[in-house]
Amino acid sequence: MQATDPTLADLARALSHPARVRILRLLQATPGCIGGDIVGALGLAQSTVSEHLRILKAAGVITGEIAGPRICYALNPAALAPLAAFIAALEPADGPCCLPQACAPSHRKSSES
Repeated sequence: MQATDPTLADLARALSHPARVRILRLLQATPGCIGGDIVGALGLAQSTVSEHLRILKAAGVITGEIAGPRICYALNPAALAPLAAFIAALEPADGPCCLPQACAPSHRKSSES
């Protein structure tokens, strides 16, 4: 099943901030990371990190499970599969398709006029 445009846009939006990309890299390197550890690693305010985590979780890119008094976060790679498939489909198997030279208007004025 092909992902809808709003779904793809939501996933792209979730990845559209450098701090959120850093969070994903951190979770990739340290699965099951605790929220406080993420705050320490990013060097941002706890409220800022919480907002970034909320956005990633709402998009389904990460999961957060309560572990005692803390929340343990982990990647959900399957959530990014629709975006990865869309991006992969943009590049045809036989090479680039949309070169600027191919888009030159055919009604261009001749230099002889």
